[in-house]
Amino acid sequence: MTMRRVGGGIAAVLAISLAVAGCGSSAAPTSPAAAAPASASTSVPITKPFKGLRPTSVSIPKIGAESSLLAVAVTVDGKISVPSVDTPMQAAWYRLSPVPGEVGPAVVLGHVDGNKKPGIFSKLKDLVPGDEVDIDRSDGKKLKFSVDHLVKVPKDQFPQDAVYGNSSKPELRLITCGGVFDHAEHSYVDNIVVYANLVS
Repeated sequence: MTMRRVGGGIAAVLAISLAVAGCGSSAAPTSPAAAAPASASTSVPITKPFKGLRPTSVSIPKIGAESSLLAVAVTVDGKISVPSVDTPMQAAWYRLSPVPGEVGPAVVLGHVDGNKKPGIFSKLKDLVPGDEVDIDRSDGKKLKFSVDHLVKVPKDQFPQDAVYGNSSKPELRLITCGGVFDHAEHSYVDNIVVYANLVS
């Protein structure tokens, strides 16, 4: 599976789903067929140690969210990997997206809950335009982003072009689950996506 960046965005060379592999819940699917987009997934992530420039932490003062950032890629079934639901306070950077502060939409993922505990992005839905998101990088830079807007969308209508598409400036996307938890599908029915712009 190969992916490349185009003009500050992310383009799939092969047709894969860029759904999130899991962003919350304490229940796992009972079989691979039960894994819906953005549900808890048992797929093995295709993630190798990342030694290049990368974000190291995320902090959102308004909601008291603070975490180091793992670098993740995609699972064998083509979904973006996320940290285990057993560590719901751990956030991750999708390393096939731009490094925060570089041109394009950098993508940071976090659970809304997991293991019957709140997740790092449990209060992401409470953000409003103007709220601050801070990112530290491995080169020592400390970046400040400002929330532009937030959307809640059904997972089967996930706005891939808006989230992963080309951008002419440094931007940030924060993604988690939201809405009602569907016990039959072992998944939340919606995604919360926060769009933010670099301010300093």
